[in-house]
Amino acid sequence: MRIATWNVNGLRARLDFLRIWLQERSPDVVGLQELKLTEADFPFAELEALGYRAAVAGQKAWNGVAILARQELTLVECGLPGQEELGARLVSTTVGGLRMTSVYCPNGKGVDHPDFPRKLAWFDNLAEHLSTTAATAGSAVLCGDFNLVPEPLDSWNEAGLAGSLFHTAEERQAFARLLGLGFTDLFRRLHPTTQAFSWWDYRGGAFHRGQGLRLDLILGTAPLVSRLRTAEIDRDFRKKRQELVPSDHAPVMVELE
Repeated sequence: MRIATWNVNGLRARLDFLRIWLQERSPDVVGLQELKLTEADFPFAELEALGYRAAVAGQKAWNGVAILARQELTLVECGLPGQEELGARLVSTTVGGLRMTSVYCPNGKGVDHPDFPRKLAWFDNLAEHLSTTAATAGSAVLCGDFNLVPEPLDSWNEAGLAGSLFHTAEERQAFARLLGLGFTDLFRRLHPTTQAFSWWDYRGGAFHRGQGLRLDLILGTAPLVSRLRTAEIDRDFRKKRQELVPSDHAPVMVELE
């Protein structure tokens, strides 16, 4: 079973890119983030033609998350209760015995910005919500763009960026609370000392200069950890394809027995 997550940075702009990726990689279940469109504008028919059903929590021009699956999926919830003001940032389904949740966590904008404490409150609500639902029981995945670097190894410049957005102790404590619910960072499980990134700024040649951050994660519960075979960041799809402009994020994939 191949599970993936990808912040597409605008599905309208990236639909052809997504189509090529689905055909080449053939994931079974995919969490998408930053759709920037509503459910009414979601390309259900185009994706169904490729063999994928979808559950969507959309929002006009901002945010938006979805889950694609090659088999029947059941929508469990859209949105994080108590955090509706911050937009469409969570969708959860059941598919093939798996509880799959895709999240687009708030950015925070800056440690001195009013959105930063809102970001931390959103993470608190997420942890509280997951602790009181079935989302951490059995075979469960929590994936998406977490908008933080879990540890120094996940930043190209921890020394220079420590204490700044994505690199604060408060954000890492929020992430650690999620792990404390029974989740494991599946990429880090197989690659404990590898420095690898999933996001690179479009500006300044950051991708080619290796100036990235690992923001996109797939977390899994214990039954999935025991089945884990591979975990990778699909850097090839951060590169241009002919005239198609990629997202600033690369897909992340894991394969389970």
